[in-house]
Amino acid sequence: MLRKLDFIENKYEELSIKISDPSVMANQKEWQRLCKEHAELELLVNKYREYRKAEEELKNAKEMLVEESDRDMKDMIQEEIKELTETLESTYQDLRILLLPKDPNDERNVFIEIRGGAGGEEAALFAANLFRMYTRYAERKGWKTEIMSINETDIGGMKEVVFMLKGAGAYSKLKYESGVHRVQRVPDTESSGRIHTSTATVAVLPEVDDVELVINQNDIRIDVFRASGHGGQCVNTTDSAVRITHLPSGLVVSCQDEKSQLKNKEKAMKVLKSRLFDIMQAERSAGIAEDRKSQVGTGDRSERIRTYNYPQGRVSEHRIGLTLYRLESFLDGDIDEVIDALITADQAEKMKAMGSEE
Repeated sequence: MLRKLDFIENKYEELSIKISDPSVMANQKEWQRLCKEHAELELLVNKYREYRKAEEELKNAKEMLVEESDRDMKDMIQEEIKELTETLESTYQDLRILLLPKDPNDERNVFIEIRGGAGGEEAALFAANLFRMYTRYAERKGWKTEIMSINETDIGGMKEVVFMLKGAGAYSKLKYESGVHRVQRVPDTESSGRIHTSTATVAVLPEVDDVELVINQNDIRIDVFRASGHGGQCVNTTDSAVRITHLPSGLVVSCQDEKSQLKNKEKAMKVLKSRLFDIMQAERSAGIAEDRKSQVGTGDRSERIRTYNYPQGRVSEHRIGLTLYRLESFLDGDIDEVIDALITADQAEKMKAMGSEE
């Protein structure tokens, strides 16, 4: 691993020289590419230099311990050796994490699709709760929320909602949210106090650049229709809503949030590209052996990942066996504890796999 880090540090130094070269800076596109590559290596290189510094200090401290005769000084040096050893071990683990293969989608914006599942109106109300949870989380992160399409019920539920969260690292934080979310609670309409179980499915898709996925116009059918609110209430007097059907895959995307037909078409195309990209990624990873799959699950939307239990105020993350008893704050968007635990579990599994290959 250290030989690999030496190679990366040399590459970083070469890039530092290149991005300061006026002849390279003259080609702005190439210069920006090199600056991006340089920035991506900076954290790893700085951490490696921190490791080498601690390694050198530890070596010097051990030499001083051998030469020192004073008892008090020896005790101080031994304490320093203990601290430096701990620093060296933790920095080594940090380096292993930084060397893990990066998900190229991590820095992208995300589309989140939430659909009420089993449970009828109660499932739609739960879908609305999840929508609020993710948008409140986005507010905490300073991200922007943009609704693509929404199908509401008369009493405030959501049969389906598709929205975009724009912010640095949005996909890296939310990519583990895909799956079936289950709620256990007593509905307002339940007079006997019986607990009902309902579900909603969540899909998290990275935003796709136009150059990455080009859709053949002959492969799509575009229909326009009049937008309407819940209960059939007309909210637009023109055919501004857009439905795009991708004929080869059968995927259908609708968007009616904007008053402009053109804007609705642009939004629908973005969602369609992300769904197609998601299918392509799933097909590429289908051949991965079972023992190499992530600890936190495959991201399959048929997989039950979490339970929200209202009577007990409990959130249970089934993939990593984590239970929190603060349901109210969790549904208000305070979900970092679970997200960080999922990221840590995924990193541990990848480090285990990397260790078996070393």
